[in-house]
Amino acid sequence: QAQLVESGGGLVQPGGSLTLSCAASGITFSVYAMGWYRQAPGKQRELVATITSAGTTSYADFVKGRFAISRDNAKNTVYLRMNSLKPEDAAVYYCKAYIFSSVYWGQGTQVTVSS
Repeated sequence: QAQLVESGGGLVQPGGSLTLSCAASGITFSVYAMGWYRQAPGKQRELVATITSAGTTSYADFVKGRFAISRDNAKNTVYLRMNSLKPEDAAVYYCKAYIFSSVYWGQGTQVTVSS
């Protein structure tokens, strides 16, 4: 069955960087669009970045210029490079694989930004 496993979260100081990974299995990864979402306590889950099967990327305004999404189809993995992290970036980050009505979510990885 399809499975998405995120990793790379942790504690980082403001201004620091982290790279999140999401490894997919059980799906034909290359045909799926992929997205990163985040959810902070007491807030709704929000879109952070997406990448299509063709590699076209898009970003939420609040991460433009700081975050970069990429994918490696040979490794069935999508990445989120996060630079210049701010305390307000702290959240559980989730990856999502989607094509037509087929949607899969990972379990999330915690990112904490604090000095």
